Amino acid sequence: MPLNIVSICCILSLSKLPNRRLFLWTRQWCLQNRWGSFCEYLKSGMAKADATSEACDIEPKRTEIIVNEGKARMLFSSTSEVFYNPVQEFNRDLTCAVITEFVRENLASKNISVVVPGEEGDVTSHGAPDESESFASVEQCCQDGVYILEALAASGLRSIRFAKEIPGIKEIVANDFSDKAVDSIKKNVLLNGVQHLVTESFSDASMLMHQHKSNKKQFDVIDLDPYGSPVQFLDAAVQAVKDGGLLCVTCTDMAVLAGNASETCYSKYGAMSLKAKFCHEMALRILLHCIDLHANRYHRYIVPLLSVSADFYVRVFVRIYVGQAKVKMSASKRALVYQCVGCGTFHLQKMGKRVQIGTNFKFTPAQGPPVGPVCDVCTHHHQLGGPIWAESMYDESFIRNILSAVQRNPARFGTTSRIIGMITVMTEELNNCPLYYCLDHLSSVVHVNTPSMLQMRSAILNAGYDVSLSHACKNAIKTNAPAAVLWDIMRCWEKLHPAKVERLVESSPAFHVLMKQSQLEANFVVRADANPPSRQKGLKRFQENPLPNWGPKTRAKCCNDVRQFQEKHPKHKLSNMKSSPSQKYQKFYNSEVILVIVVVFFIVFCRTVITLTIHSLVVTCGTR
Repeated sequence: MPLNIVSICCILSLSKLPNRRLFLWTRQWCLQNRWGSFCEYLKSGMAKADATSEACDIEPKRTEIIVNEGKARMLFSSTSEVFYNPVQEFNRDLTCAVITEFVRENLASKNISVVVPGEEGDVTSHGAPDESESFASVEQCCQDGVYILEALAASGLRSIRFAKEIPGIKEIVANDFSDKAVDSIKKNVLLNGVQHLVTESFSDASMLMHQHKSNKKQFDVIDLDPYGSPVQFLDAAVQAVKDGGLLCVTCTDMAVLAGNASETCYSKYGAMSLKAKFCHEMALRILLHCIDLHANRYHRYIVPLLSVSADFYVRVFVRIYVGQAKVKMSASKRALVYQCVGCGTFHLQKMGKRVQIGTNFKFTPAQGPPVGPVCDVCTHHHQLGGPIWAESMYDESFIRNILSAVQRNPARFGTTSRIIGMITVMTEELNNCPLYYCLDHLSSVVHVNTPSMLQMRSAILNAGYDVSLSHACKNAIKTNAPAAVLWDIMRCWEKLHPAKVERLVESSPAFHVLMKQSQLEANFVVRADANPPSRQKGLKRFQENPLPNWGPKTRAKCCNDVRQFQEKHPKHKLSNMKSSPSQKYQKFYNSEVILVIVVVFFIVFCRTVITLTIHSLVVTCGTR
């Protein structure tokens, strides 16, 4: 009995001390002395110690920062090497909105309605209610739900937000090839209590996706948000996503896509980028071309749902389908871009041509080029870019559903106003007119004062053509009017606001543009329909600078940016705890060690006394 009491005391001491080395030494000592039952006590005590230690690890330390984004609560250390950029909150909010709508459509075919907290009525369904209809809620595992991979998870913030904000999820795999990133994922998953939905993975992203190429292992959604270019992951990604699945891709190497390094763009994306005013939309179309090119190799093709150029990156959401017959149309969906180096006039040349004959299509090479040796407007030469994606960049019904859902639940995202502004402009864009002109550039070519946007749009509308804004550029003019019509309008404007004669050098583009006679009489009277609803309401498309020197950030460095962001936004709290529970254990570490050592020696002493007592009793009884 004394031995059991002492053992229990020792176990209680060990349960408060998360020290595995001391436990192993004590266990070995017990084995040598054949104390089997005592070892079992020690095992149970150490299990309790491990659980206590694990619970302490997720508590914020003094040097850690708590970042609240959406419904996620994340811990970031000032000495961490896990990449995090607070500026991309809009990216993550938009991704949650897109995947939610994708899940809504996906589960509707299975007679499952999604429950999004905050939406009117909470339950939204495609179709009439049914008695057999089931519901999917956030933070609950849905066996018929979607299987998501975040291939480059870093801290796991995106995956945790998916788990806490998107209903109808079966499982999320948060993968990274950095052991520190995986440790951060584990800690934050436990902190947010979503370990039943989020599984951390330490693997090379391409290898992981290649391992899921078979139909039974494919993902419904794959999210690629790398540092820089995603091209090295695209080949595996287009194979690892299910037929009809969603692929989300981000590019932050805008210098390459925007024409500063055309040769690098060709080596990565298979297209020549141009340094032009329409470079942001061209970057989107080059990325779409690249994804579709990778998919075509495996009899797959893409259908863009949403394509966004924002801040310092481009982001596309495409569905991947299997269909060899549709793959044959890919050549007719791409085009080369001829751009004049003088006046900036551009022309598109399709790569292929398709002619419908009954229910079938005949595919032939396209005829061209659409330009002569020199520009018809200013007699300068052309430069060649592309190929680019020359079809629609959006699914209009899909983005309208997203817009409706966000408007019904404005408190869901921190960047709701910007999401509404961007998507509203997209719904107004001419979806079948690739690229755009910039109003200030047209005016600078002919050296005249810039007309107002309403005047220019009214002139185009009065000429019988369509015109729209672009989400990618504030001063963009996207129109189906030929370039000759635009220059005729600028000639008419120059007559009302003459350019200075001394600036019209004979070799300049302005000289050649203004020397030609206008073929139409432009009408600059402002029309009511020249001002789109997004402009009338002053909807937000561009955010204020959230941080000094903000941008794509450097690769996985100390998170000083987190502290700057926390100072600007007080809602993101810095832990001011004087001592965390783990520090309290360290405070009494030495006294606990001494106590355990004393208890162990006391056990040895008791064993010796008991043994000697029993031996003396046996000897005494034998003598009698």
